[in-house]
Amino acid sequence: MKFLSNVFAVLIGLFIFSLFGFFFLAGLISLTTAEDKVTIEDNTLLHMNLNNVVLVERSSEENMNLSSLGMVPTPNKIGLTNLKKAIKTAKNNEKIKGIYLQAGTVMANPAMLLELRNSLEDFKSSGKFIIAYSEYFSENGYFLSSISDEIYMNPMGGLEFNGLSSEALFFKGLLEKLEIEPVIFRVGEYKSAVEPFILDQMSEANRRQTEEFLGDINRFAIKAISESRDINREKLEEINDQMLVRKPQDAVDLGLIDGIWYDDQVKDLLRNKMGISENGKIKTINISGINTTAKTENITASDRVAVIIAQGEIVSGKVENALSSEIIAKEIKNARMDDNIKAIVLRVNSPGGSILASDVIWREMNEARKVKPVIASMSELAASGGYYISAPADTIVAQPNTITGSIGIFGMWFNAKGLLNNKLGITTDVAKTGEFSDFMNPTRELTDLEKNIIQNQIEDGYDTFIQRVADGRDMSKEAVLEVASGRVWSGMQAKEKGLVDVLGGLEDAIEIAAKKANIEDEYRVLYFPKQKSFIEQIMSELGTDIEAKYMNYRFGATYQTLQKMEKVKDMQGVMARMPFDMIIE
Repeated sequence: MKFLSNVFAVLIGLFIFSLFGFFFLAGLISLTTAEDKVTIEDNTLLHMNLNNVVLVERSSEENMNLSSLGMVPTPNKIGLTNLKKAIKTAKNNEKIKGIYLQAGTVMANPAMLLELRNSLEDFKSSGKFIIAYSEYFSENGYFLSSISDEIYMNPMGGLEFNGLSSEALFFKGLLEKLEIEPVIFRVGEYKSAVEPFILDQMSEANRRQTEEFLGDINRFAIKAISESRDINREKLEEINDQMLVRKPQDAVDLGLIDGIWYDDQVKDLLRNKMGISENGKIKTINISGINTTAKTENITASDRVAVIIAQGEIVSGKVENALSSEIIAKEIKNARMDDNIKAIVLRVNSPGGSILASDVIWREMNEARKVKPVIASMSELAASGGYYISAPADTIVAQPNTITGSIGIFGMWFNAKGLLNNKLGITTDVAKTGEFSDFMNPTRELTDLEKNIIQNQIEDGYDTFIQRVADGRDMSKEAVLEVASGRVWSGMQAKEKGLVDVLGGLEDAIEIAAKKANIEDEYRVLYFPKQKSFIEQIMSELGTDIEAKYMNYRFGATYQTLQKMEKVKDMQGVMARMPFDMIIE
């Protein structure tokens, strides 16, 4: 009893502490958000510190401002739209003289980085400078930083420039040890999302398609870096292929960076460029700060373009932190019904997911295109279900290094009889009224008839997917089948195959939407779904964040593997999804 009393006392104490902490945070938030409007002084530098930052499509300005105080659940996430807004504001403000970029370890896939890189390139057209510095440059970090006028690295740092790779986890051996039998249903040679459960390595078809689109993306990056750094492309390909940058001085000698300096030396360079005396103060402003000074464009315009952010794994219902069919379908319908919204841009960043949820969103996209222009803008990836929901768009816009396609579906079911009977000593029995009353019972093997029923459902779903694409792209089913079978493509490949219309970013998609709606002279862009306030976000994410931090502490680097294993249970049913979670390094 004493033990239980102590536990109860601790719980009461934690509750009271949390309550006081909440009110303290609320007060601090009020003080923070009530501060005077930020003003930019003459001869100021925009400091973009993106090291260890995860790029997402959008983040709240309020949350970004508070992240510097360590007060938000996910302080390492910054929205791409926020970054582009800051860069554009800096370009047009005469008091901003340049950008100090620290992005060596930024975390994002190539397509999102390309969009940010293009914004930085546009900034340079104003005649202002960009200086990049980092202690270490990852492959992606260097790709972004290579647009800078000058690049410097710490003498003890490193630069990763050895091509791209993508690694997949395989659970076949684990399932065998647990005596869990995966039963797979799929259509298409390349629909390889099920491979981790039935193989211990990539199939040749999957390896071939992965190497092809990785090679396409890598060649595009090398071309862009070659032009920015004025390095012969063939020479740069050799440097990349043979990993010739093996120590900091190699990066200087080969022309990838301009010097191996310490931070204080880079600051001296910045002072020199800004005409500041030795040891003088460098006036800087950060991303959230400069965005508070930005003016809302065309605020009085009655005509609007709605940008609906569709990011994450596609799931049914109303689910937070996912691409929820109920939430996104409702946003598309609201935009369709709003007479002030003249065009819709669906910004897709998704590996796919539930075929049912994808079809719910497809329906609203198809209805919307009947009454106003609907444009799909593909971000990092818009594959499988992500392509499914994009198919009805009048125009599909993707970056050259977007990952898309994967037109196909699969189904998966797990027979846990061996685990229950042989490992755990559990047996089951069932009473039923009809032959199929316990259809897909996980405690026994499927009958051949049950397997045929499910396979027919998969084939019907695939036929529907093909028809959706054929109707949306104005292609024959035969033409779609030639580029389908679950095959994954880069944006450049997809354009060649007719799956994408225009290579470009979100701004290009918005301009196309405005032009199709005949409102290109004056319009306002609105983003949906509306973002949560800081209080709403912290209440919804705090518990998740605490759990994640504990799991990271408890399991270290293996936590990501555990997360993937946890997702296995969500892979049951009919899915339109990428082969695996794509992390390009």
